[in-house]
Amino acid sequence: MLRDITLGQYYQAESVIHRLDSRVKLAGTVIYIISLFCFKNIWGYLCAALFLAVVIRLSKVPFKFMIKGMRSIIFLLLITVIFNLFLTPGETVVAVWKLKITKEGIRTASFMAIRLSMLIIGSSVMTLTTTPNHLTDGLEKAMRPLKALRFPVHEIAMMMSIALRFIPILLEETDKIMKAQIARGADFENGNLLKRAKALVPLLVPLFISAFRRANDLAMAMEARCYRGGEGRTKMKPLVYKKRDAAAYVVLLAYLAGSIAIGRFLF
Repeated sequence: MLRDITLGQYYQAESVIHRLDSRVKLAGTVIYIISLFCFKNIWGYLCAALFLAVVIRLSKVPFKFMIKGMRSIIFLLLITVIFNLFLTPGETVVAVWKLKITKEGIRTASFMAIRLSMLIIGSSVMTLTTTPNHLTDGLEKAMRPLKALRFPVHEIAMMMSIALRFIPILLEETDKIMKAQIARGADFENGNLLKRAKALVPLLVPLFISAFRRANDLAMAMEARCYRGGEGRTKMKPLVYKKRDAAAYVVLLAYLAGSIAIGRFLF
């Protein structure tokens, strides 16, 4: 299960999506997420699915690799679907004791499941095709206007980049600790929910100790290299827009306008 989490991982490939400016991919992710909340019917979601399929094809990232990230949110997805099924008022389809499944609930739950799945996969495209360094530079450039309000743009972008980079490391550390404790007789799979939660306590303690140790080592390494924030720092590879980035912006805006028109007005 831990290895199925793809957030924060980078997939090396030679593709058009990989070569795009990180700011374009950030803007594209935001536009795609916004479009998912603008649809009112299935035609809009079909348009979003077609667009996502084309982007995944162009990225040359295996679809199975992206689907792996969905396994980690199945529990959250089930809870969301169940709540929408039983708590949405409307025309009753099935009644079990005091619980009622309504026609509107089925529609809302279906759209919510599709929306969350596309949101996770669409966000994974950005992280899988963008290195942490480029993602940090893109975030810093995108948030540059906030410097006028004395917002610590560089520091926030650096924190987000470090957090994304440490996710795979901490997952690997968790997997090692779990295997070591299973070899010593620990049981993380059997028993009810309370017993499983208690079994995780011996796992969390060494994990937190390892995380704090890694954070301390990183802080000491940054201080040893005279890191003092973003003031006066230069970039080895500064971000520069190219023709393909301008074309990507045009495609994104056309997709947003077209998907909203299809989802709200045409059908």
